Amino acid sequence: MKFADFRAGQVIEAGPYRLETSELLAFARAYDPQWFHTDAPAAEQGRFGGLIASGWHTCAMAMRLAVEAALQGSESFASPGVEKIRWPYPVRAGDALSLRATVIEIRVSRRQPALGILRWRWQLFNQQGTEVLDLEATSLFELAGGGGALAASTIGDGETRLA
Repeated sequence: MKFADFRAGQVIEAGPYRLETSELLAFARAYDPQWFHTDAPAAEQGRFGGLIASGWHTCAMAMRLAVEAALQGSESFASPGVEKIRWPYPVRAGDALSLRATVIEIRVSRRQPALGILRWRWQLFNQQGTEVLDLEATSLFELAGGGGALAASTIGDGETRLA
């Protein structure tokens, strides 16, 4: 999708992405080697009754789905960060994860008219429809010519918001 294709309130869906045990273990061993992610026998005795994916791995899977559904081929070039992040339910091997991304706000920077700013909420759900990730992210887009073709209006804070 191009920056001009996004609209406030728009919902973008992607997936499912199926998590295999080998991937869960590989990610955890490399980046989050806590016992409940890497040691199956110990995890069986733990609070979750088995291995669970790292929350950071869950974010990475959501990122992959967002790229496939919306960012690949776009003018997106970076993100200044995430406002909030929650992992309300654990992800396990065998889960089929689906993304629902809801556009919260889209605008063009007043100070840098070639900079598009997209705020969106990403929710990831497992195959039972249980939410396993909830975050709000900001994505930045490089706009040719200051985004001239976009329908926009200036508001009180001096930023331009897209219709």
